[in-house]
Amino acid sequence: MKQDFSKDGNKEQMDKARKNLVYVSMFSIIMLFAGLTSAYIVSMGDSFWLKFTLPSAFWVSTAIIAISSVCIQAAVIFAKKGNLSAMKAAISITLVLGLAFVYFQFKGYGQLVDNGVHAVGNHIIVTDGKYGDYFEVKYKGDFIEINGNDFLLKGQKMTDAELKAYQNFMSQFLEVDEKKPFNVKQYGDDFELYFLNTPLKLVNGALTSEEDGELKFLDRVRLKDLAVNVRDQRGDFFVKGTLGKDFHVYYKGKELQYKNRELQMNGKKLTNYLQIKSMEAADTASSYLYLITFLHLLHIIVTLFYILKLVIHSFSGKINGNENLTLQMGAIFWHFLGLLWLYLLLFLLFIH
Repeated sequence: MKQDFSKDGNKEQMDKARKNLVYVSMFSIIMLFAGLTSAYIVSMGDSFWLKFTLPSAFWVSTAIIAISSVCIQAAVIFAKKGNLSAMKAAISITLVLGLAFVYFQFKGYGQLVDNGVHAVGNHIIVTDGKYGDYFEVKYKGDFIEINGNDFLLKGQKMTDAELKAYQNFMSQFLEVDEKKPFNVKQYGDDFELYFLNTPLKLVNGALTSEEDGELKFLDRVRLKDLAVNVRDQRGDFFVKGTLGKDFHVYYKGKELQYKNRELQMNGKKLTNYLQIKSMEAADTASSYLYLITFLHLLHIIVTLFYILKLVIHSFSGKINGNENLTLQMGAIFWHFLGLLWLYLLLFLLFIH
């Protein structure tokens, strides 16, 4: 029987071209993330920068993608040996593990949000509704104070019951209407508001000061912003926790401290200019973290559709001992995404 060498040659060239396409895609992705991580470092160099612990779910997803990489490589080995049953199982497990990776990534984003770390819109330091700028609150005759993100009463951290009562009181001010005052139902028994060091009275259902009269709309908006901060247990920082323990703030690569509600460097108060600049500083670090990890996640999700196709082809017989190039290409790309995630995680761990 005469062999068709031209057909075999064309197939070999096509297979080589398909593999090269995978390598080109990998190179393009490398350049994309190299640019993003470089931009991260450049942006960090001359600005205020927030650093915090990565969510635990990211570490779980790292273990998952490592195991999935072993599984898809096992599928390639099984395919070459003609063990199709084991190949089908290995590819299917890879798909399930890939979906688990996606789940834990989103769980990690949820943990970040719970800790006050958002993708966009936040500053490092609270500015709108900052306690003490316009409003202060007395609880049973004593002023509530702020130390970082701690709510204090008589110099001691408020108990859970006291904080809950404070949140319930402030919840009256979460909705603001330009045409009518707040609907205040509880006032004066335990809690009393001070506006610009002047106590507010409840007159005909409206918060009123002796000097300025009924609280203006703009000031009601400011009170609403404070109520939001109290609801979210936010003191002077958007991210939850204690500065120096749960999160860190840097300026030009040097770690800052916080004392008397002001930033310090090496024990010395920052200049007024830098204090103002710190309040205007956006939380660029968190935005970069979301951008970098979510772009990687998008590549994972798209590749999972390809792995789903591999699962279908394995059960339909299109992938076997002789025809398994698509499986090999999928494995190469999946290994690459796993290594890329490991690089990004280490980058964020040691740089972020």
